[in-house]
Amino acid sequence: MSSCPDHSAELKRINRIQGQLEGVKRMINEGIYCPEILIQTKAISSAIRSLETALLEGHMNHCLVEAAGDEESLATKIEELKQIFKTRIK
Repeated sequence: MSSCPDHSAELKRINRIQGQLEGVKRMINEGIYCPEILIQTKAISSAIRSLETALLEGHMNHCLVEAAGDEESLATKIEELKQIFKTRIK
C-alpha cells in the first residue's frame, strides 16, 4: 500500500474555509444584503477549488511518481485520475 503525501497545508486551507462558512452563516443570521453574502460564497467556492487542485497536485507528484516503477500500478493511478477529472468537470 502506498503512503500518502503530507496534507498539513491543506488542513490549514480547510480551517480557513470553515471560518469563511461560519462567516456566511453569521451574515445570514444578521440579515446582510444578499450580494455581499454571494461575494463570500464565491470566495468559498474558489477556496475549495484551490484545495482540490492542491490535493490533485499532491496526488500526481507523489502517488503517480511512486507508481511509475510498476506499469500495472501506474495504469490504475491513471484511471483514478481520469475519474477525478470526469467528476471535476461536471
